Amino acid sequence: MSEDNISPAAADLPSPKREQQRNWLPSLVWIVPIIAALVGITLVVKVLVNRGPVITISFRTAEGLEAGNTKVKYKDVDIGEVQEITLSEDRSQVLVKVQLAKTAQSFTADDTHFWVVRPRLGASGITGLGTLLSGAYIAADAGTSEETTKEFSGLEVQPIVTRDASGKQFVLHASDLGSLDIGSPVFYRRIKVGQVAAYDLDEDGKGVSLRIFIDKPYDKYVGMNTRFWHASGFDVQVDSSGFKLNTQSLATVILGGLAFQSVDDEPGPVAKENTTFLLAQDQNQAFREADGASQTMVLYFKQSVRGLTPGAAVDFRGVVLGEVKSVGVQYDPEHHEFEMPVVIEIYPERLGRKFVENERKSSESMQQRVQLMVSRGLRAQLRTGSLLTGKLYVAVDFFPQAPKVVIGSGLPIELPTIPNSLDELQTQISAIAGNLSKVQFEQIGRDLQKTLATMNKTLSSTEVLVKSLNNDVAPEVTAAMKDVRKTLNNADRTLSEDAPLQQDLRQTLQELSRAAASLKVLTDYLEQHPESLIRGKTLDK
Repeated sequence: MSEDNISPAAADLPSPKREQQRNWLPSLVWIVPIIAALVGITLVVKVLVNRGPVITISFRTAEGLEAGNTKVKYKDVDIGEVQEITLSEDRSQVLVKVQLAKTAQSFTADDTHFWVVRPRLGASGITGLGTLLSGAYIAADAGTSEETTKEFSGLEVQPIVTRDASGKQFVLHASDLGSLDIGSPVFYRRIKVGQVAAYDLDEDGKGVSLRIFIDKPYDKYVGMNTRFWHASGFDVQVDSSGFKLNTQSLATVILGGLAFQSVDDEPGPVAKENTTFLLAQDQNQAFREADGASQTMVLYFKQSVRGLTPGAAVDFRGVVLGEVKSVGVQYDPEHHEFEMPVVIEIYPERLGRKFVENERKSSESMQQRVQLMVSRGLRAQLRTGSLLTGKLYVAVDFFPQAPKVVIGSGLPIELPTIPNSLDELQTQISAIAGNLSKVQFEQIGRDLQKTLATMNKTLSSTEVLVKSLNNDVAPEVTAAMKDVRKTLNNADRTLSEDAPLQQDLRQTLQELSRAAASLKVLTDYLEQHPESLIRGKTLDK
């Protein structure tokens, strides 16, 4: 359009002003990235602010551990995370780098314990079942030391007692561990009140020290008069009242356990933590009074000691005086024979207080006192304790009929022995066997063979005779029997009631009867008229 064609109204309008666009305002598309960056910076700052120290824990294996995934927990609360897993320079251990939270600063104490929680089957039961789904994790037990460190040695086994548990620890000393293990229960009146926390060999290697933990409030029942004993397995008693079977629980039969109780139910002063007690083998031994000083003696047996082992009882009329310490063998050059030395250890105080007091008042030596009892028949004898196991024990008793013996003056004191009745029976059986061995069984066997041969010939002759009788005599005997049968038949017919002979015989007897009557009449008449023999019978008028 040209300027000539512009209308006057349009010419009067003002011309538009041009303003430059503001370039400092961002576009709307940048708002979301900026917000995301701010959130990320905030999270990073929060992580840096909440990040605690980095520690390194060494384990034997990294089983179940995973960098960036495995957590570190205390009472099931996350206090850190595994960042890196590497091998040590000597490849003997696994180094686990853990990033702790800022709130877990106290877990850098020098006495802090770490261990890996996995499913485990132990004496205390099955633990770590939750890790089957969630995976293994590292558990912690906070320390109390003021010294800190960043390198720790992880525990391979979960500790039974942690520092936050309430109760007391005690030390038990025993000759051996038995069937006990870490986590084995401790019972008081058949109630579980604690468990075995640790065990170790003594420095001299002659015993075992166990550390047990008694939960609160049961620790107040452990006093200076308390006795501890093994409650593992079965306690079988057979006495006059019958058969008794005692056990604390089924768990002690399989896994072992301990039990404790006070003498006369009086625990006495409450025992302090880490007090040491003796651990007895059973309840009877735990409550047994102190035996006092022991006396060592030696016994010489000239018989088999099969079934006699160290630890076997030394018995005096049912009272156990001690036990067998050793069983050996030695050669006697004087008699050119072997004998079996048995060393025993007895406790004289088990014979009663009066015996001990009398021994203390006596001015005689130990050999003289023993010689006095030996002169009265004191002897040692091996006896069978069980017919099922064949185990032997040493019985000490008085045998007045035993021959006189004089003991030596050396140490240890020698106590004479006497064979038991079973050995005497065996000796008699051996003598009988010796006499039987002198019998000439071979000659008797040859004579018996000759006798049997003669009997065999006799039997053969008898067999021939029987055959001859059967062939020659038997037919004649059969014919004679037939003739006898015929005779008997004829006699039977003759003697039957309807036989003619029987009828004739009856008639004859009747005639004889009438003749006898007539004869009687004649004799009566002649007695009255004897003259009739001369004159004849007169006629009756």
